[in-house]
Amino acid sequence: MTTSEPRPPTAAPNGPTGPDGPDGPDGPVVRTASGAVRGRHEAGLAVFRGIPFAEPPVGEARFAAPRRARPWDGVREAYAFGPPPPQDPGFVQGRTAPAVPAGDDWLTVNVWTPHPDPAAHRPVMVWLYGGAYRLGHSGSPGYDARRIARDGDLVVVTLNYRVGMEGFAHIEGAPANRGLLDQVAALEWVRENITAFGGDPGQVTVFGESAGAGSVAALLAMDRAAGLFHRAIAQSVPGTYFSDALARDIGTALAAEAGLRPTVADLSAVDPAKLTAAGQSLGARMSRYTDRWGQAAPTATPYAPVVDGDVLPATPWQALAAGAARDVDLLTGHNRDEFRLFLALGGRLGQITDDQATAALRMYAPGPDGERAYRAAFPGASAGELYERVQTDWLFAMPTLRLAEARLAGGGRAHVYELTWPAPGSGGALGACHGLDIPLLFGTFEADLGILLFAGAEPTEEARALSSRFRASWTAFARTGDPGWPAYDGRRRPVQVLDAAPTVAPYPEEAARRLWEGYDFAPLPLL
Repeated sequence: MTTSEPRPPTAAPNGPTGPDGPDGPDGPVVRTASGAVRGRHEAGLAVFRGIPFAEPPVGEARFAAPRRARPWDGVREAYAFGPPPPQDPGFVQGRTAPAVPAGDDWLTVNVWTPHPDPAAHRPVMVWLYGGAYRLGHSGSPGYDARRIARDGDLVVVTLNYRVGMEGFAHIEGAPANRGLLDQVAALEWVRENITAFGGDPGQVTVFGESAGAGSVAALLAMDRAAGLFHRAIAQSVPGTYFSDALARDIGTALAAEAGLRPTVADLSAVDPAKLTAAGQSLGARMSRYTDRWGQAAPTATPYAPVVDGDVLPATPWQALAAGAARDVDLLTGHNRDEFRLFLALGGRLGQITDDQATAALRMYAPGPDGERAYRAAFPGASAGELYERVQTDWLFAMPTLRLAEARLAGGGRAHVYELTWPAPGSGGALGACHGLDIPLLFGTFEADLGILLFAGAEPTEEARALSSRFRASWTAFARTGDPGWPAYDGRRRPVQVLDAAPTVAPYPEEAARRLWEGYDFAPLPLL
């Protein structure tokens, strides 16, 4: 990771204030450490897109840690999102997705700010997208951050990081967790430059969902990220972190799909699209590797953060329980029906057999008697409900709750929520499924996942009220460390239940919590 001492940036000289903002009709200009950028005034905000925070990771920089962006002369137009990193195609396409330029300048940030005034010192929120560590792009319409910045009167930054083979595959001669190192580099860019955009580098909150939440959790455990953020929001934390041995074995299989060895020398000249295709091909056949890859095999996702002992020294649960990032406030939570999204996308809602439920319980339920314990804890559950419940718990719910418990064990504080409000799409059959929190938080009901979860319908007043509550709680936490409900504790276990009428109650999934009590979310092993 290439770093340097931060240099305080300054805003470009401002002209007279007018209807087009402080810099006239051409848009606001801010001077970063690498050069000046010009944004646009949009809906009462100044918006800057596609600002490089690192060099393009191609050529000799392929599979390397991110390198500081090269300076430029003149004023760079920051009007369009940078190109997405190489990745699998998404399963949901936005209806109004903006055109993004082609190219290899993948490592860019975007900024929404009420006013790029260096004296403003507004809180800063930095978003990390999800996508199973194999897809994602900060330019996706579902991540339009204008409502968060405007409603919360703060600065929002979104960023690209490498995914798939480029960012997370184990490659000999390359650092592990390159996608996480990209996130650290972007946070260093925030520390160095955000003052010029009206933000306070001493009041930074990282927030993310799914793989983005897994990234947030990993950053809490990383020495390289220490001091770069002060609060963290982790939405639906996945429990999948690979051991070094497992990552090596999967990396070998990934390279073999392209007929190569898993080395920088073999892979660095290969078209990224070919490596993306190799990942897709292996992902479709991962279930055949259960005897070697265990619980990782059925996920069909050959990428995850690697507990390599260097970039990521321990799992987030181990690190937080030992006191890592104790001074960072934590807000975390999950959705009640997380796994139902994947059943719906696979066309399997209502199609699960008892044999399939039994196999899932034996694969994922904790302890040698996990299947019997689950059936006893949920005696009236159908095969489909058991299949969904155990995978919701293993993949998202219990890792999320245990992150809060690890924070308490390490001497810190955490606030916990559960989203129970059902998505209106598919007649409510999707429930409070995975990803529902994204359109609610961003207010992007007609983009990306919002198309599926809201069925393209005009959101109801109830949906809009819950969306507003999400933003109010998240931005209050970014500003003060208090989202508006009591901190979690190990005795009463107070949780904010987010529904049509939000309430504070003891953690609703007590039966599942008891089943997983004492379980160690260790790195997934090579069998």
